Amino acid sequence: MVRSEAEDVDGYLAEVPEERKDALAGLRALCRAELKGFSEVMAYGMPAYERDGVTEIAFASQKQYVSFYLMRSDVREAFEEQLAGQDMGKGCLRFRKPEKIDFDLVRDLLRATAARPGTVC
Repeated sequence: MVRSEAEDVDGYLAEVPEERKDALAGLRALCRAELKGFSEVMAYGMPAYERDGVTEIAFASQKQYVSFYLMRSDVREAFEEQLAGQDMGKGCLRFRKPEKIDFDLVRDLLRATAARPGTVC
């Protein structure tokens, strides 16, 4: 998906391909449930979650995969073992098929992020 011009996350989700809607709605629901005290915003054309004005989590529907952005290097390091077998960029976890999203892993990453503030990359 090209960078979205949606004004809010509802608008963003309305634009995504049908086969990804449920998975992205599931990521949103997890973020909203686990990231207490965070604000849901649109940043860089994708849904993002900020604490004190700093984006720590985001997700997006890309052309070839669903991306989950984990901006906190301390959380990535703490989960190094669990992330070892995943398709991972510098701060991005990629899921090539929506049905392959590991929601349990995402929940654990969100809980670790929410537990305390940290430095983003």
